[in-house]
Amino acid sequence: MADDDKRRGPVLIDLDEAPEAPGPGDVPPVPDPAPRPEGRAMQTVAVLAARKPSRLARWFWTLFGALVATFVSIAAWQAVMGLIATYPLLGYAMTALIVLFVVVCLLIVIKELAAFSRLSRMDRLHAEAEAVLAEGDLKRARALTAKLTALYAGRDELKWGLDRFRDRAEEQFDAEALVGLAEAELLAPLDAAARREVEAAARQVAAVTAVVPLALADVIAALTSNLRMIRRIAEIYGGRSGTLGSWRLTRAVMTHLVATGAVAVGDDTIGSVLGGTLLARLSRRFGEGVVNGALTARVGVAAMEVCRPLPFGEGRRPSVAGIIKRALTGLFGDKEA
Repeated sequence: MADDDKRRGPVLIDLDEAPEAPGPGDVPPVPDPAPRPEGRAMQTVAVLAARKPSRLARWFWTLFGALVATFVSIAAWQAVMGLIATYPLLGYAMTALIVLFVVVCLLIVIKELAAFSRLSRMDRLHAEAEAVLAEGDLKRARALTAKLTALYAGRDELKWGLDRFRDRAEEQFDAEALVGLAEAELLAPLDAAARREVEAAARQVAAVTAVVPLALADVIAALTSNLRMIRRIAEIYGGRSGTLGSWRLTRAVMTHLVATGAVAVGDDTIGSVLGGTLLARLSRRFGEGVVNGALTARVGVAAMEVCRPLPFGEGRRPSVAGIIKRALTGLFGDKEA
């Protein structure tokens, strides 16, 4: 019986080296079922807008336009002459319509030339401001601010800022301080208005990308929203642009972004926003919306830099992360949600 009791008890086996239990660090990472959102729509828009047509393509479209204009003109001339010969009254009416059409076309051309002139004026002011700040020339700084006050003299929303600037301008004896005063009094309200336009465009692009599942809908929405945003920013700063001027401005902004690599999404700014958005982590479609909205905000900040008559002073450049958070707060949820 004693031997049976010994066999029924627990059996202990001594091991020289016991295996170590696996810890949390030894567990392999959970595979990500979907790739990280990349903002394909905005990257496509940036590449398309920044790409320069080849010389052969320019020659093709130039010659094609010349041929079409020639044949249309000849056909219109023959039609009008035939009408005058057959039905004089109708022929003269058609001649008057054609003349009115040509006048409207000339007015459109004049409007586009005026838009290019305004954009060139803003470019000259920006370049002159950079030179003044680099050299520290007070005399040139006063001439620059005089041009700036003349530019914004008719803006009712800047009347109070203009009065404050004129009262305090004579107290400044340093070029950088004088330009900084002009920036604070004249451009601060315009910066706030431009920032609201950027936030609205980022919100719209993000919402359309996340909600509309149609192919190319996100690309079309991104293109139209960015064109409208850049045009509005130019109007806010006084460089109102026409159709061709808006396209030229858009190409300049997109070329700058592509050249500096700012359309990439592998940085901390977009990563932090994407990581702090609950729905972006759960749905790839919502993640694409967040990234496209973030890239739209970058385009907006770059447009502000291009359209502004003065370069951004120390600490005055809008934060892309701040714009994204204000634009997308409540749209997809946040960390607290």
